[in-house]
Amino acid sequence: MARRAARSVRRSTSSSGPLTLPADLPVGQVPIDTGTAEVVRDPDHPERVTLHVNGVPSSSLDLDDPGFLDFEYMQQMAAVVALLPGGPLRVLHLGAAGSAFARHVEHERPDSRQLGVDLDSRLLELVRAWFALPRAPRLRLRADDAGRALASLPDESYDVVVRDVFAGDSTPGHLVGSGFAAEARRVLRPGGVLLVNCADRPPLTIARREVATLAAVFGPDAAGQGRLAAVAEPAVLKGRRYGNVVLAAVRALPEPEEATTAAPGTSAAVGQRRGTGDATGTALDLREPALGRALRTLAVPATLLVGDEATRFAGTAAPLPTDPLPAA
Repeated sequence: MARRAARSVRRSTSSSGPLTLPADLPVGQVPIDTGTAEVVRDPDHPERVTLHVNGVPSSSLDLDDPGFLDFEYMQQMAAVVALLPGGPLRVLHLGAAGSAFARHVEHERPDSRQLGVDLDSRLLELVRAWFALPRAPRLRLRADDAGRALASLPDESYDVVVRDVFAGDSTPGHLVGSGFAAEARRVLRPGGVLLVNCADRPPLTIARREVATLAAVFGPDAAGQGRLAAVAEPAVLKGRRYGNVVLAAVRALPEPEEATTAAPGTSAAVGQRRGTGDATGTALDLREPALGRALRTLAVPATLLVGDEATRFAGTAAPLPTDPLPAA
């Protein structure tokens, strides 16, 4: 499930009346398979709600605006996705929770095909009932372990893979490391991007090791070619507090002589048109100045580490191992 690093919450001093939710949303905690879920209204904006899973803010949605993103790390991910060529995308969300990011993708890229995976079957049933989520086939929700679901998917089947899974304050061991990264790369189409939400604390040891892992799996030239980046608020990168670090890794396009061989049933041109490169075969370049500008101009500005800066951030950190999949 998604996790946002804890931040202070601004409370309104001008709100009047009781903080009531729309009639079709629950008040108080609701039992789910993994514990409890609770929908909390924003006191400043009655149309905005935050889904808490086991007491942790996991998704924030505007019931009237499907394009709205509140969590800063999701805004950072959206800035990366915005670099992909226009049109529908195929997006895999590992850690669906309330599907706020999937709603955003559907709003920005109508007719996209998305799959949200979450371990909690009851939670998925409830968010379908509570929130205006896109219906299948635009958004399918699957109750499963994220690692098992990823392993079951075909090669080169998604333009974007998002990993946003936490157990407590850390990502389960079978969803980090070289084994996980290799599975994510396998599922990505050439030119597709893996987005990782890494919550870490000073001195960012886990985030540095995750960058080293992605560099090892996505190729030693990934950083130099602008296919590897880390994004976070300056205070997080400077080691001043716990927070979210967004990592992005782009699967390289095939060499020209390989481009004529496409995945079964998919031409190379289709792969490029569906968000994995433009008609000239140019891969997504995270060094694109527009990305840095977009991140700097967010409501909470973020810093982009790409190229040599990403390499220096990883430093001498060793890639992470991947734990075995949990028993079914």
